[in-house]
Amino acid sequence: MDKLDLSRRSANMRAIRSKDTKPELMVRRALRALGFTGYRLHRKDLPGKPDIAFIGKTKAIFVHGCFWHGHDCREGARTTRSNQHYWIPKISGNRERDARHARDLVERGWKVLIIWECEVGKDDLTRRLKAFICD
Repeated sequence: MDKLDLSRRSANMRAIRSKDTKPELMVRRALRALGFTGYRLHRKDLPGKPDIAFIGKTKAIFVHGCFWHGHDCREGARTTRSNQHYWIPKISGNRERDARHARDLVERGWKVLIIWECEVGKDDLTRRLKAFICD
């Protein structure tokens, strides 16, 4: 890769957000439409800093990007063409870390819901959110 490609790649990577992503904002919008408010965002005192946390209900929601967190959908299952020696272990490590964070939350008495980026536009998102919060 030449210098121009590297600078373009660096600019692309810097533009990728870790919080307040479009899928996360859509989930928050769906929660508000269902009347669920009072949640907290990105709580640093909880394992994995859940995207959405209902503290009183001890329920945490993670909104994961399919590629970055290694989902088994079409987007998440694709293999990068460049820098595979970096990306394959990186995504595998992300999956292990996500599982550890969910396990740590469950051990603390929390219930955890993971919503994948590919599921955000689906019709059953509101049903899943309502079932999770009201359970």
